[in-house]
Amino acid sequence: MALWNMLKGQLIDIIEWLDNTQDTMVWRFWRPENEIMNGAKLIVREGQVAAFVNQGQLADVFLPGTYDLHTRNLPIFSKLAGWKYGFESPFKAEVYFVSTHVYTDRKWGTKNPIMMRDPEFGPIRLRAFGNFSIKVKYPPVFLREIVGTNGRFGIEQINDQLRDMATSRFTDVLGSSKIAALDLAGNYDQLAGYIRDKIQPDYAAFGMELVKFVVENISLPPEVEAALDKRTSMGVIGNLQAYTQFQAANAIGDAARNPGGLAGAGAGLGAGMAIGQQFAQALNTPPAPPPAAAAAAPPPAPAAAAASDLPPPLPQETKYFASIDGQQAGPFDRAKLHDAVAQGKLTRETMVWAKGMPQWTAAAQVPALSSLFDDVPPPLPKA
Repeated sequence: MALWNMLKGQLIDIIEWLDNTQDTMVWRFWRPENEIMNGAKLIVREGQVAAFVNQGQLADVFLPGTYDLHTRNLPIFSKLAGWKYGFESPFKAEVYFVSTHVYTDRKWGTKNPIMMRDPEFGPIRLRAFGNFSIKVKYPPVFLREIVGTNGRFGIEQINDQLRDMATSRFTDVLGSSKIAALDLAGNYDQLAGYIRDKIQPDYAAFGMELVKFVVENISLPPEVEAALDKRTSMGVIGNLQAYTQFQAANAIGDAARNPGGLAGAGAGLGAGMAIGQQFAQALNTPPAPPPAAAAAAPPPAPAAAAASDLPPPLPQETKYFASIDGQQAGPFDRAKLHDAVAQGKLTRETMVWAKGMPQWTAAAQVPALSSLFDDVPPPLPKA
């Protein structure tokens, strides 16, 4: 039986690769002294490519299928081996199987924060992370440039380099996109598309293809996020003075339920009376008008003798955002808008928006801004 197996092994030769690792990119088929029988059967499965190498030179490449190895389907190898009239005896060659399936869920992320200039927050630092998918697209290039003579080459041997290349290109694209930090969440797919196009030439030089690039998250530093949360909370509260009066009213009820009443809330009867006077003053102070109506509203009536003698708060000037050079800019007060008109950056047709406006409107159509163009001549009539 052992003799029959030996004779059978000399007469039949099957070259194939059964990969069960899921992370091997290249595997070299091993035979004693690299000797392959004439007429051997080559089996290349889906997701694989087989390449023959003769004395260090890449020869024929076989796509998925089953082949009987003869001179006619090894033309480059036959020429390199000097077979003018075919071959009948075993021949020596190295056979490399290259996996061409997609390697998914490759992680990338910024090791250090990315410094960029935001139109609303100014200089900020951002962190980002995501994943990408790759595959070998040009096996001969991949074998020459990356694998060399390795008998087995795994994805982890090149993963760090591919990840660093992806992160570097992401930094370039994010810095040049000029997208505001608060608008990045709605542009993840657009950024990913730019980055994929930017990286493709780098990966192609290695014989590879970036199949997919995903941006999962772009985040601000924790301290900036905390400040942003406070700013959001203020926006939810709305009128801060009315909120203060509401809190004062609740405090009076809490103090009344204490065993010592209002006096017990402080340090004796005198402290309780002082607290009561402060609560009364807060309740008697009328809420401030909203910014949009502050300019048109009359000043509050003089306070009674028991009320505070402080003047009412100054009305807040409305600030506007403007569409300049295709980008949102601002907010600007009236003085800055006047300078922009003088510099030609703000025209009658420039779209502007301020809090309280239902939509973006041409600057000349906003009553509060139309006077900015009194000294600016209208556009010349068309010939």
